Formats: sequence, structure tokens, C-alpha cells
Amino acid sequence: MSTAWLGLGSNVNAETHIRAAINALEVTFKNVRLSPAYTSTAVGFDGNDFINLVARVETDMQPMELRQYLRDLEDGYGRKRDVPKFSDRSLDIDILLYDDLVLLSPVLEIPRAEILQYSHVLKPLAELDPDLIHPSEMRSMVDIWESSGLDSAGLQRLP
Repeated sequence: MSTAWLGLGSNVNAETHIRAAINALEVTFKNVRLSPAYTSTAVGFDGNDFINLVARVETDMQPMELRQYLRDLEDGYGRKRDVPKFSDRSLDIDILLYDDLVLLSPVLEIPRAEILQYSHVLKPLAELDPDLIHPSEMRSMVDIWESSGLDSAGLQRLP
């Protein structure tokens, strides 16, 4: 059994899509734990605010199998793949971490670079598992967050 940390986001009918994704994860995986959810402004384009959070799941799926499952889930909720990288998303689910695996392939990067680049990824991850060690940085998520200099002013925690 492996542990994966997944970044979830949506800015199109966001509450509905995020709730549906969480329900699907809870049906499919064991011991699903969720970070607080945040709203954040769209990055790289003008669009509605996103809802973002991180889920930790236990899975028997290997990374590529998990990636395909998540892509199928996104597609089931109307994810469009023929649009620019920075655009509206009905549902976006990324594998952020998978155990302590470091993997760089043409289709999958673990750990995901966005962990270190965006407050809407790092802050919820650090809140969910503050003592988790980033497998490339070899520091805890809370240490990375506290020293990151990332701006959390654009984040608003949802109840």
C-alpha cells in the first residue's frame, strides 16, 4: 500500500466539482484525508477564483495507473485538454507526491514542481502533513512553507 498526495483544483462550478471529486476519491481509496480548502486567484490568466486543496490517499495503484485514474475522473467532469495550460478548469487533480518517489518522465513528474512554486499547493500540503519530508528538498513541508517567501495574501481559507 502506497500513499499519494493529490492536489485538487477547480474554477468552473468549483464547489460542485470539488465535492464530486472528493466523493469519488473516498469511494476509490482508503484513509482519505483532506487539507483545508482555499480560494485563490487564477494564475496565468483572467478567470474565476479557484478552490484548491490537497488529499492524502492510500492506494494500491502504481503512479501511472493512478495518473490515468485521475485523468479519467477529470474527463468525467468535463475537463478540456485542447485549451491553453493556463485556463479555466472544471476539475484538475495532480499527483503531488507518491511515497518518497522521485520520478521524471515525459508524462509524470513526482514530486510535482508546483509544490515549491505556488502557495495554493504548498500551504494546504503543509497544513495536511507538516512533517512530511519533500523527497528532493529533504526538508519538511512546514519548513519549506515557512521559508518559501510565497505570498498567501491571495489565499482565503474556506470554512
